[in-house]
Amino acid sequence: MQNNSAKHEGVNSLADNTLETIPELSELDNINLVSPKLDIIFKKLMSDKELLRSFLSNALKVAEDSIKEIEFLNTEILPEKSEGKLSRMDLRLDVDGRSINCEIQVNKQHDYADRVLYLWARLFGGGLERGEPYGKLKESICINIVGFEMFSAPVYHSRFTVMETTRHEVLSDKCGIYFFDLTKIHDIREKVNIDDKLELWLQLINAETEEEFDMLEQTGVVPIQKAVSSIHAMRRDRAIRQAAFEREIDLHDEATRMEGARRDGKAEGKLEALIDTAISMLKKGFKPEDVAECTKLPLERVYKLQPQR
Repeated sequence: MQNNSAKHEGVNSLADNTLETIPELSELDNINLVSPKLDIIFKKLMSDKELLRSFLSNALKVAEDSIKEIEFLNTEILPEKSEGKLSRMDLRLDVDGRSINCEIQVNKQHDYADRVLYLWARLFGGGLERGEPYGKLKESICINIVGFEMFSAPVYHSRFTVMETTRHEVLSDKCGIYFFDLTKIHDIREKVNIDDKLELWLQLINAETEEEFDMLEQTGVVPIQKAVSSIHAMRRDRAIRQAAFEREIDLHDEATRMEGARRDGKAEGKLEALIDTAISMLKKGFKPEDVAECTKLPLERVYKLQPQR
């Protein structure tokens, strides 16, 4: 009979009955470490409540021992695809009655700020049950770790709330939208500040080489050391490495599709602009041959664009 205590609980399970561990790291010398910037690795890392509590206390600037209860609201680790669309692997939490959504977005995304605001609104409004008073709405927080510049300020940390624009009077303390910019933190190989625990966490998330992880381990900061050990353990796990590899491929495929759609859209836009120019020229009395030469459109197409007499 299977011992239930041996099972991983909820979010700690990656792929039950399929996990294999490789005993020797030397076999992996030519394989990159799994990266915490990859959403499924970040989510797996934060499935450890001690690490999550440390990260949240530094991200939200609250005392670590003030965070009492953490509940995972979405426990899946492996993403699913729906009609070819790649699902996001965010981390949704209830932390001492606060609704929190945390996600990593490494590649620049069009209208990302609008997306974050929409997500926050859904998070805030979704916490109210039918018939409950508005006062029951929970403090809702979106934490966004991004790998691209969103704001011109040189700082890596930006926090937004709802406030009056001249008096700076806060309308409500139930709104918090945080951005942590990985492009603006110090390179771990150039500067390590153990007094800035938040930057240490971001340097860990941004780390890719064994040298960087070794330097983080040498900081002596216990949660960071534990996180590095967890990364090394994931590196030895075949199932996690395979899942990370497949996720990387999916993300590259999605980025390629988006770039292709963008290029197709630009080409279609140029064609529409040429057609508009041709119609305008024809209305002004230009000969179809001159219009075709000017716009580079096929003469046959220009003839079809002539206004009906």
